[in-house]
Amino acid sequence: MAPSPRTSSRQDATALPSMSSTFWAFMILASLLIAYCSQLAAGTCEIVTLDRDSSQPRRTIARQTARCACRKGQIAGTTRARPACVDARIIRTKQWCDMRPCLEGEGCDLLINRSGWTCTQPGGRIKTTTVS
Repeated sequence: MAPSPRTSSRQDATALPSMSSTFWAFMILASLLIAYCSQLAAGTCEIVTLDRDSSQPRRTIARQTARCACRKGQIAGTTRARPACVDARIIRTKQWCDMRPCLEGEGCDLLINRSGWTCTQPGGRIKTTTVS
């Protein structure tokens, strides 16, 4: 016996548009790609905003916001002057220099009140970073 085609007797029933399976496969892949691209890989960070203020002579104030996807036991921090996931203990104890925030060849010193750190270059230039 051959199967009989189903027909609807309802007047308000609308069928999905007749599209090829290739079209629907493409739409599913495109939506998965969009969802995947907005996710960060575990243990990585990206800079979302960066604002520089050079209105004062001999001084530049820079503020940046980073988005991180850190693993368990890690938190967003700074390594080699770039946003990175660091051990949460460093942030909790405010031992900022343990996360190696300065560039190669720079010296790291904690601020007296542990509100941040300074990176001193061999030529004597000092970069101060405060945490808020």
